Amino acid sequence: MTVWVDADACPKQIKAILFRAAERTGMSLCLVANQAMQTPPFKNITAIQVAQGFDVADNEILRLAQAGDLVISSDIPLADELISKGVQVLSPRGEVFAANSIKAKLNMRDFMDTMRSSGIHGGGPAQLNESDKREFANALDRYLAQQAKL
Repeated sequence: MTVWVDADACPKQIKAILFRAAERTGMSLCLVANQAMQTPPFKNITAIQVAQGFDVADNEILRLAQAGDLVISSDIPLADELISKGVQVLSPRGEVFAANSIKAKLNMRDFMDTMRSSGIHGGGPAQLNESDKREFANALDRYLAQQAKL
């Protein structure tokens, strides 16, 4: 089991939680991004730098992730594709993306994208807060505990 991180948009605080979990559990953690990243000096933590470009990191994660892996990403189209491969997806805010709800999230995302492009709705998600970090850490712990039972 590998935990993949869509690292270009992943907040530093969430990466720190992931680094501590990888150090504590020995899980394989791989960050994928368009830029160079610094990671702690542990064998089980790696980083892949991909070329610049739209969806290049997403496509690399999609190519590498396998059923049973976990991907950390807030990218809903990527989550949709990963779920169809049997990969579990967790947002940096602790939201578990699931097969029974991802299509509705994708539809809402597309609707909001249309609204933003027409100038009707502006802004993005709220800044990450302490509650979000706690939700993420708890969801990650649940996932790791579940994997330990397998």
